[in-house]
Amino acid sequence: MAPRKQRQTRDDYVFFHGIETRWKDNDIYGHVNNVEYYSYFDTAVAAFLISKLGLYFKDSPVIAYVIETGCTYFESLAFPDQVKVGVRIVKLGNSSVQYELAIFKNDGHEACAQGHFVHVYVDRASDTPTPIPDDVRAAMQTITVA
Repeated sequence: MAPRKQRQTRDDYVFFHGIETRWKDNDIYGHVNNVEYYSYFDTAVAAFLISKLGLYFKDSPVIAYVIETGCTYFESLAFPDQVKVGVRIVKLGNSSVQYELAIFKNDGHEACAQGHFVHVYVDRASDTPTPIPDDVRAAMQTITVA
């Protein structure tokens, strides 16, 4: 078993997206089900891209596929918690990007959960990897950390 990841804080992130938990997010145990955390990650990445580029990918010849995700949980969420998802980029390649994300509960400073999310950019017509468009790369560089 791999060593437990160090819990991140709000100070480790540049971009944040707010999400309200919903009643339906809770599972039989009374806390947000783990599958919802991945939805929060996906929503936060989309919110970042939309905030920088608009609805860029709706008609774009280049689109992004999720090829990998992962999450480490530290503390439960439950409805009606307010969530802030921190987003940063830790690897910006030619056709792929690795995001790191952290979920913060209410006004908490430490992450309740943190994970990663990898996109590969592909040509919509051929469905093959293609370089990240320059304007997308420029937007991504605003949240890329060393």
